[in-house]
Amino acid sequence: MSVKSDRQMPQLLAALRTILRASGFGIRRIAERMGVSEATVKRWFQGQGLAVDRLEELCALAGTSFRELTELAIEPPRELARQLTLAQEQALTASTLLSFLFFMILSGWPPRDLHDDFGVPMERIEAELQRLERLALIDRLPGGRVRSRIDRRVAWRRGPMRKHFEQHVKRQFMEIDFGDPTTLFASESAKLSAAGVARLEELFQRFRLDVQALADEDRRSSLLSRDWYMLLFASRPLDKGRLQALAEQVREDTSGRA
Repeated sequence: MSVKSDRQMPQLLAALRTILRASGFGIRRIAERMGVSEATVKRWFQGQGLAVDRLEELCALAGTSFRELTELAIEPPRELARQLTLAQEQALTASTLLSFLFFMILSGWPPRDLHDDFGVPMERIEAELQRLERLALIDRLPGGRVRSRIDRRVAWRRGPMRKHFEQHVKRQFMEIDFGDPTTLFASESAKLSAAGVARLEELFQRFRLDVQALADEDRRSSLLSRDWYMLLFASRPLDKGRLQALAEQVREDTSGRA
Protein backbone atom coordinates (compact mmCIF):
# COMPACT_ATOMS: atom_id res chain seq x y z
CA MET A 1 0.00 0.00 0.00
CA SER A 2 1.30 3.42 -0.90
CA VAL A 3 0.00 6.95 -1.14
CA LYS A 4 0.69 8.53 -4.51
CA SER A 5 1.44 11.97 -3.13
CA ASP A 6 1.43 13.93 0.09
CA ARG A 7 -1.26 16.11 -1.42
CA GLN A 8 -3.58 13.10 -1.61
CA MET A 9 -3.35 12.34 2.12
CA PRO A 10 -5.78 15.08 3.31
CA GLN A 11 -8.43 13.78 0.90
CA LEU A 12 -7.84 10.21 2.07
CA LEU A 13 -8.15 11.16 5.72
CA ALA A 14 -11.27 13.26 5.09
CA ALA A 15 -12.94 10.38 3.25
CA LEU A 16 -11.92 7.95 5.99
CA ARG A 17 -13.28 10.13 8.76
CA THR A 18 -16.57 10.56 6.87
CA ILE A 19 -16.95 6.78 6.65
CA LEU A 20 -16.08 6.32 10.31
CA ARG A 21 -18.58 8.97 11.38
CA ALA A 22 -21.31 7.32 9.32
CA SER A 23 -20.53 4.08 11.17
CA GLY A 24 -20.83 5.78 14.56
CA PHE A 25 -17.10 6.14 15.24
CA GLY A 26 -16.22 9.48 16.79
CA ILE A 27 -12.75 10.46 18.03
CA ARG A 28 -13.30 8.96 21.48
CA ARG A 29 -14.58 5.62 20.22
CA ILE A 30 -11.77 5.34 17.66
CA ALA A 31 -9.21 6.01 20.40
CA GLU A 32 -10.70 3.29 22.60
CA ARG A 33 -10.76 0.72 19.79
CA MET A 34 -7.22 1.57 18.68
CA GLY A 35 -5.79 1.73 22.21
CA VAL A 36 -4.45 5.27 21.88
CA SER A 37 -5.35 8.70 23.24
CA GLU A 38 -7.90 11.01 21.65
CA ALA A 39 -5.10 13.52 21.04
CA THR A 40 -3.26 10.89 19.00
CA VAL A 41 -6.31 10.20 16.85
CA LYS A 42 -6.77 13.93 16.25
CA ARG A 43 -3.12 14.19 15.13
CA TRP A 44 -3.61 11.26 12.77
CA PHE A 45 -6.53 12.99 11.05
CA GLN A 46 -4.40 16.12 10.80
CA GLY A 47 -1.87 14.03 8.85
CA GLN A 48 0.67 13.80 11.66
CA GLY A 49 2.39 10.57 12.71
CA LEU A 50 -0.01 8.16 10.99
CA ALA A 51 1.96 5.02 10.11
CA VAL A 52 0.88 2.73 7.27
CA ASP A 53 -0.15 -0.09 9.62
CA ARG A 54 -2.30 2.30 11.66
CA LEU A 55 -3.96 3.57 8.47
CA GLU A 56 -4.76 -0.02 7.56
CA GLU A 57 -6.28 -0.54 11.01
CA LEU A 58 -8.44 2.56 10.58
CA CYS A 59 -9.61 1.29 7.20
CA ALA A 60 -10.52 -2.07 8.76
CA LEU A 61 -12.40 -0.26 11.54
CA ALA A 62 -14.37 1.62 8.90
CA GLY A 63 -15.11 -1.60 7.01
CA THR A 64 -13.29 -0.49 3.89
CA SER A 65 -10.00 -1.08 2.13
CA PHE A 66 -7.26 1.35 1.19
CA ARG A 67 -8.13 0.85 -2.47
CA GLU A 68 -11.79 1.73 -1.89
CA LEU A 69 -10.73 4.68 0.23
CA THR A 70 -8.50 5.96 -2.56
CA GLU A 71 -11.35 5.69 -5.07
CA LEU A 72 -13.60 7.72 -2.78
CA ALA A 73 -10.93 10.32 -2.14
CA ILE A 74 -10.15 11.00 -5.80
CA GLU A 75 -13.79 10.97 -6.95
CA PRO A 76 -15.00 14.49 -7.74
CA PRO A 77 -17.43 15.63 -5.03
CA ARG A 78 -21.06 15.46 -6.05
CA GLU A 79 -23.14 18.60 -5.59
CA LEU A 80 -25.99 17.68 -3.27
CA ALA A 81 -29.50 18.67 -4.29
CA ARG A 82 -31.33 21.13 -2.04
CA GLN A 83 -34.78 20.13 -3.28
CA LEU A 84 -36.42 16.90 -4.38
CA THR A 85 -38.57 16.58 -7.46
CA LEU A 86 -42.31 16.23 -6.88
CA ALA A 87 -42.13 12.59 -8.00
CA GLN A 88 -39.31 11.88 -5.54
CA GLU A 89 -41.21 13.42 -2.63
CA GLN A 90 -44.43 11.61 -3.52
CA ALA A 91 -42.65 8.25 -3.69
CA LEU A 92 -40.72 8.92 -0.50
CA THR A 93 -43.66 10.08 1.58
CA ALA A 94 -45.92 7.24 0.39
CA SER A 95 -43.99 4.78 2.61
CA THR A 96 -43.12 5.32 6.27
CA LEU A 97 -40.35 2.71 6.15
CA LEU A 98 -38.80 4.18 3.01
CA SER A 99 -38.92 7.74 4.31
CA PHE A 100 -37.49 6.82 7.72
CA LEU A 101 -34.63 4.89 6.11
CA PHE A 102 -33.89 7.88 3.90
CA PHE A 103 -33.90 10.27 6.87
CA MET A 104 -31.45 7.94 8.65
CA ILE A 105 -29.09 8.03 5.69
CA LEU A 106 -29.57 11.78 5.35
CA SER A 107 -28.47 12.14 8.99
CA GLY A 108 -25.41 9.93 8.56
CA TRP A 109 -26.67 6.76 10.23
CA PRO A 110 -25.93 3.40 8.58
CA PRO A 111 -28.93 1.50 7.13
CA ARG A 112 -28.16 -1.45 9.38
CA ASP A 113 -29.43 0.59 12.34
CA LEU A 114 -32.93 0.02 10.96
CA HIS A 115 -32.33 -3.68 11.62
CA ASP A 116 -30.48 -3.28 14.92
CA ASP A 117 -32.88 -0.73 16.44
CA PHE A 118 -36.23 -1.83 14.99
CA GLY A 119 -35.77 -5.43 13.84
CA VAL A 120 -36.46 -4.77 10.15
CA PRO A 121 -35.09 -7.75 8.14
CA MET A 122 -31.94 -6.98 6.19
CA GLU A 123 -33.50 -8.26 2.95
CA ARG A 124 -36.31 -5.71 3.32
CA ILE A 125 -33.77 -2.97 4.00
CA GLU A 126 -31.89 -3.99 0.86
CA ALA A 127 -35.10 -3.75 -1.17
CA GLU A 128 -35.77 -0.26 0.21
CA LEU A 129 -32.19 0.80 -0.57
CA GLN A 130 -32.71 -0.31 -4.16
CA ARG A 131 -35.86 1.84 -4.30
CA LEU A 132 -33.97 4.86 -2.96
CA GLU A 133 -31.23 4.29 -5.53
CA ARG A 134 -33.76 4.08 -8.37
CA LEU A 135 -35.26 7.33 -7.12
CA ALA A 136 -31.78 8.90 -7.39
CA LEU A 137 -31.86 9.78 -3.68
CA ILE A 138 -28.76 7.78 -2.65
CA ASP A 139 -25.54 6.36 -4.04
CA ARG A 140 -24.39 2.82 -3.22
CA LEU A 141 -20.72 2.70 -2.21
CA PRO A 142 -18.16 -0.11 -1.84
CA GLY A 143 -18.44 -2.22 1.27
CA GLY A 144 -22.24 -1.93 1.48
CA ARG A 145 -22.17 1.75 2.42
CA VAL A 146 -24.54 4.39 1.11
CA ARG A 147 -24.59 8.17 0.94
CA SER A 148 -27.33 10.66 0.32
CA ARG A 149 -27.51 12.66 -2.89
CA ILE A 150 -29.64 15.22 -1.06
CA ASP A 151 -28.43 17.99 1.21
CA ARG A 152 -29.65 17.74 4.81
CA ARG A 153 -30.86 21.32 4.51
CA VAL A 154 -33.37 20.18 1.90
CA ALA A 155 -36.38 22.43 1.39
CA TRP A 156 -39.47 20.20 1.47
CA ARG A 157 -42.59 20.91 -0.51
CA ARG A 158 -45.63 21.55 1.65
CA GLY A 159 -48.01 19.14 -0.11
CA PRO A 160 -46.52 15.61 0.04
CA MET A 161 -44.76 16.10 3.37
CA ARG A 162 -47.86 17.51 5.06
CA LYS A 163 -49.96 14.62 3.77
CA HIS A 164 -47.37 12.14 5.07
CA PHE A 165 -47.31 13.86 8.47
CA GLU A 166 -51.12 13.84 8.70
CA GLN A 167 -51.35 10.12 7.85
CA HIS A 168 -48.34 8.65 9.65
CA VAL A 169 -46.81 11.03 12.19
CA LYS A 170 -49.45 13.34 13.67
CA ARG A 171 -50.93 10.69 15.99
CA GLN A 172 -47.64 10.27 17.86
CA PHE A 173 -47.59 13.95 18.77
CA MET A 174 -51.30 14.10 19.59
CA GLU A 175 -50.83 11.30 22.15
CA ILE A 176 -48.07 13.09 24.08
CA ASP A 177 -48.69 13.42 27.81
CA PHE A 178 -47.58 16.99 28.44
CA GLY A 179 -47.91 16.41 32.18
CA ASP A 180 -45.18 13.75 32.08
CA PRO A 181 -41.95 15.20 33.58
CA THR A 182 -39.93 13.37 30.91
CA THR A 183 -41.76 15.18 28.08
CA LEU A 184 -39.67 18.00 26.64
CA PHE A 185 -41.62 20.94 25.29
CA ALA A 186 -41.78 24.71 25.29
CA SER A 187 -44.64 27.01 24.35
CA GLU A 188 -45.01 30.71 23.76
CA SER A 189 -47.71 33.15 22.70
CA ALA A 190 -46.88 36.19 20.59
CA LYS A 191 -48.71 38.86 18.62
CA LEU A 192 -47.13 38.94 15.15
CA SER A 193 -47.59 40.59 11.78
CA ALA A 194 -47.36 38.62 8.53
CA ALA A 195 -43.68 39.60 8.36
CA GLY A 196 -43.20 38.33 11.91
CA VAL A 197 -44.79 34.98 11.03
CA ALA A 198 -42.41 34.64 8.07
CA ARG A 199 -39.45 35.26 10.39
CA LEU A 200 -40.89 32.70 12.81
CA GLU A 201 -40.80 30.08 10.05
CA GLU A 202 -37.15 30.98 9.42
CA LEU A 203 -36.46 30.40 13.12
CA PHE A 204 -38.03 26.94 12.83
CA GLN A 205 -35.69 26.07 9.96
CA ARG A 206 -32.68 27.45 11.82
CA PHE A 207 -33.56 25.39 14.89
CA ARG A 208 -33.90 22.32 12.67
CA LEU A 209 -30.31 22.84 11.50
CA ASP A 210 -29.20 23.35 15.12
CA VAL A 211 -30.76 19.99 16.02
CA GLN A 212 -28.89 18.34 13.14
CA ALA A 213 -25.61 19.81 14.43
CA LEU A 214 -26.44 18.63 17.96
CA ALA A 215 -27.08 15.10 16.72
CA ASP A 216 -23.78 15.07 14.81
CA GLU A 217 -21.82 16.28 17.84
CA ASP A 218 -23.56 13.79 20.13
CA ARG A 219 -22.69 10.94 17.78
CA ARG A 220 -19.04 12.00 17.72
CA SER A 221 -18.51 12.63 21.41
CA SER A 222 -20.99 10.75 23.59
CA LEU A 223 -20.46 7.16 24.74
CA LEU A 224 -23.96 6.90 26.22
CA SER A 225 -26.62 4.72 24.63
CA ARG A 226 -28.95 6.51 22.22
CA ASP A 227 -32.65 6.42 21.45
CA TRP A 228 -34.67 7.94 18.63
CA TYR A 229 -36.58 11.18 19.19
CA MET A 230 -39.06 13.05 17.04
CA LEU A 231 -39.32 16.83 17.07
CA LEU A 232 -42.13 19.02 15.85
CA PHE A 233 -41.97 22.80 15.48
CA ALA A 234 -45.41 24.28 14.99
CA SER A 235 -47.46 27.41 15.42
CA ARG A 236 -51.13 28.24 14.86
CA PRO A 237 -53.41 31.24 15.25
CA LEU A 238 -54.70 31.55 18.79
CA ASP A 239 -58.23 30.24 19.33
CA LYS A 240 -59.70 33.58 20.40
CA GLY A 241 -63.18 32.10 20.77
CA ARG A 242 -62.28 30.45 24.08
CA LEU A 243 -60.85 33.66 25.49
CA GLN A 244 -63.87 35.62 24.30
CA ALA A 245 -66.18 33.11 25.99
CA LEU A 246 -64.12 33.40 29.17
CA ALA A 247 -64.31 37.20 29.00
CA GLU A 248 -68.08 37.02 28.56
CA GLN A 249 -68.36 34.78 31.61
CA VAL A 250 -66.28 37.23 33.63
CA ARG A 251 -68.55 40.10 32.56
CA GLU A 252 -71.65 38.14 33.57
CA ASP A 253 -70.15 37.27 36.94
CA THR A 254 -69.20 40.92 37.48
CA SER A 255 -72.66 42.14 36.54
CA GLY A 256 -74.25 39.61 38.89
CA ARG A 257 -72.28 40.92 41.85
CA ALA A 258 -73.11 44.57 41.10
